[in-house]
Amino acid sequence: MKEKQSIINGFYALLCALLLLYSTPCDSAAVICKVLTVMSYEIENPWCEEIKEGIDSVLGPYCEIEYFYMNTKNDYSGGIQKAKQAYALYQKYQPDGIICADDNAQSMFVVPFLKDKVKTPVMFCGVNETPEKYGYPASNVSGILERGHIMQSLAFAKQILPSIQSVGFIAKNSPSGQALLQQVNAESQSYLLNFSAFKMVKTVMELASIGKQLKSNCDIIYMDSMEGIVDNTGRPLENKEITKILTIAYDKPIIGANHYHVQQGALCAVVKTGQNQGSEAARMLLKAMQGTPISDIPITVNRHGKRVINISVMKSLGIHASRRAMIGAELIK
Repeated sequence: MKEKQSIINGFYALLCALLLLYSTPCDSAAVICKVLTVMSYEIENPWCEEIKEGIDSVLGPYCEIEYFYMNTKNDYSGGIQKAKQAYALYQKYQPDGIICADDNAQSMFVVPFLKDKVKTPVMFCGVNETPEKYGYPASNVSGILERGHIMQSLAFAKQILPSIQSVGFIAKNSPSGQALLQQVNAESQSYLLNFSAFKMVKTVMELASIGKQLKSNCDIIYMDSMEGIVDNTGRPLENKEITKILTIAYDKPIIGANHYHVQQGALCAVVKTGQNQGSEAARMLLKAMQGTPISDIPITVNRHGKRVINISVMKSLGIHASRRAMIGAELIK
């Protein structure tokens, strides 16, 4: 009897040891991890929606997640005040970890309020600038950089439409647009297409005018996210409206920077996804909250893109792509 009880006690001791070994702060039913996520843009922004999906897929089962939106696509000048509100929320909420998405959240929130100032681990995602601009990595900051798959997108477009020879770029005049320009300048010598022009816009009038200019200067254009450019009344426009205006003005094939661009009227893209950015930042934060030092969580970058084609746009432009170009691509109707 004593021998049997000894075996049972030994089993429970082993079980407890294993539970302690593999448990994390997020595993306890009594202690729920709290994560504050600060988004640079608006709650309805499709890129923010993608990032949220990625974060929720990783942290949802373990953590309580509070989302804060800085709304800087539509109101850049209000970002500083929003950052102060985010910091007040941080002090009240006392999260175990923080995720901050896109560049404006870094320059306006993380750098002034959190970097090397608090012990709470911070992971960034969606950052277009070089990490050195923000002093990353820091004692409490790491994350994943966002890099557009421009070279791959141009090669993909060339597969679909072999006759194209030149490409122009159009972006919003913003920190993200400036970062895209830096990337293009650094790698354009390696593009399969001749680099014709890079234009940045702030208004719908500029967008329509430049779209018509580019029509005579290049065979295809690469459009970045331009949500927040304003119409004649000062109203910020959403991506869907912007894509429609550009497709009418340019009236030639367009490469999108994001999945939603292809859904909204661009011909094709090799896209990075917000889901990948969000899920990777969440996994990195989970490691930090489990006790891994930030110095052992190196900054990374998105590497794999997804090929996407809008079949309806392809047909409307009279393009007949080869089967080889279509293999493995997501087809949007």
